[in-house]
Amino acid sequence: MKSSLFDLSGETAVVIGGTGILGGGMAEALASCGARVAVVGRHADRGAERVRSIESAGGTACFQSADALDRHSLEVARDAIHSRFGTTSILVNAAGGNRPDATLPPGSDFCKLPLEAWRGVFDLNLVGGVLLPAQVFGETMLAAGKGSMINIASLSGMNPLSRVVAYSAAKAAVINLTKFLSREWAAKGIRVNSISPGFFPADQNRALLFNADGTPTERGRQILGHTPMARFGETHELGGAVVWLASHRASSFVTGQNIVVDGGFTSVTI
Repeated sequence: MKSSLFDLSGETAVVIGGTGILGGGMAEALASCGARVAVVGRHADRGAERVRSIESAGGTACFQSADALDRHSLEVARDAIHSRFGTTSILVNAAGGNRPDATLPPGSDFCKLPLEAWRGVFDLNLVGGVLLPAQVFGETMLAAGKGSMINIASLSGMNPLSRVVAYSAAKAAVINLTKFLSREWAAKGIRVNSISPGFFPADQNRALLFNADGTPTERGRQILGHTPMARFGETHELGGAVVWLASHRASSFVTGQNIVVDGGFTSVTI
C-alpha cells in the first residue's frame, strides 16, 4: 500500500527567497510531492528558471515578485497567489544572507563593526526573513485555522561562528522567534518550525569555501575536518526536512523545533 504521509496534493506552498539556490531546491521538493508552489523573490529571471524546472518535472508553480522587506509588496504577492492557487497552507521563509561589511576578518576590531551593517543583516534575516512574511501570510493561515510555517535558520544561530557575528546573532533570533510563534499559534492550527542547514555551497558563500580552481579554501578544509561526513551538503538534502515539516500527516505533532541538517557538524565538540 502506497504511503500518503508526504502527499502535499491540494496544498499551496509559498517559498520566500525561492529564487535562491537553497530556497529554490526546497520549492522543487515541495512541488515534487504535489504542492502548488509560488516561488517568491526579487529576481524574475531566476524565478522563471525555477518555475520551468518545476514544470518540466511535472509540478505546478508560478513566480511572484516581492520584496520581503516591504509589507505592501508581500500583501500584493499574497493576494495574487491566493487568486491563482488558493490560500497559502505552507510558508517557507528562506530569504536571508550576510553582508561583507558585517563580517569580521581575523584580527579585526568588533568595536568598529558598523551599526548600519549590523542592522542590515538583522533586517534581511529577521525582519524580511521571518517577521514580515509571518505577519502577512500568517493572517490567512490563522483565518483558515491551519498551516505550516518553516523558517530557515542556521547552525551559526545555535553556536556563533567566527567572523559572521551579525549573521549568527540574527539567525539565533530567527530560532527564538520560531519558538515564540509556535507557542502562540499552536492552538490555532499553525505549526511553526525552523531548519538549520550546515554548510551548503551557494552563491554567497562559494568564495569562502572554494578556491578559483575548485579546491577547498583553508576555511573550507577546516569545516570539512570538523564535519563527520567529511563533505558539504547538497541542495536536495534539505528537501526531506522541508517536506516532512510541511506535511500535516507526517509531522502534525511537531512544532517549535529547530531541525539541524549539517552532516554532523554540531555533534562534534569544539
